[in-house]
Amino acid sequence: MKVRLIAALAVAALVAAGVFVLNVKPLAPDVGFTTLQGERFEIAALRGKVVLVNFWATTCATCIAEMPKLVEMHERFAARGLETIAVAMSYDPAPQVRAYAERSALPFKVALDPAGEAARGFGGVRLTPTTLLIDRRGRIVHRYLGEPDFDALRALLEDLVAETA
Repeated sequence: MKVRLIAALAVAALVAAGVFVLNVKPLAPDVGFTTLQGERFEIAALRGKVVLVNFWATTCATCIAEMPKLVEMHERFAARGLETIAVAMSYDPAPQVRAYAERSALPFKVALDPAGEAARGFGGVRLTPTTLLIDRRGRIVHRYLGEPDFDALRALLEDLVAETA
């Protein structure tokens, strides 16, 4: 009887530890960005906000197709604490990025990553689009490879902007 109780407690402890480990969200890397306007900022400076970081390229058809949906997300949640950063990949020429951002009137920060430092910092981003969602505490909540399910993203953003830091 005593052995069974000890075994049951041990199993329960292992399950609890596993749940804790699986639910731990990694902190966003402390990388910096430079916007098209020359503004330099660090991701850590955005703590207290929900941050959507989208790695994209002007030559990526999926990226261009999803950009209006990212604009809609930004416009819907910016007043409630969402910061959106579109990070152009290192191979994307700055004049091409600037032209697209101006032509599309992107309402959020557009950053260049000419040396690929931000992409490396976020786990070696190589494929576009790659989108990361960061909570107010600076933890990566979700990583999307390819176009996100925007209905699910919208629901997750509703929850995240409602949370306090």
